[in-house]
Amino acid sequence: MKRSRPDIGPLFYFATAIVLGSYFTFAAVQGDFGLFNRIQIDAEIKTLTAQRDRKQATLAQLENRTRRLSDDFLDLDLLDERARDILGMARSDEILLR
Repeated sequence: MKRSRPDIGPLFYFATAIVLGSYFTFAAVQGDFGLFNRIQIDAEIKTLTAQRDRKQATLAQLENRTRRLSDDFLDLDLLDERARDILGMARSDEILLR
């Protein structure tokens, strides 16, 4: 009676397929371009977008005040407010809160 050894070829290919599948699954979840990194990037995008929107609103306010104090358009109330603030003066009918 002759004993036959089991074929090792299919076992080798099956083990190789499992190792490669595990590697690519790990890379898809935790790699540089993986799922976890993508979630972190999306959160950072939301944070940076909110910062950008706040800075744009501040810029719009500053542009408005600059335009109101320009030579072409002079807002006398704003000019009076800024002059009194810089000089530290107040009118007699004003109440100052500090």
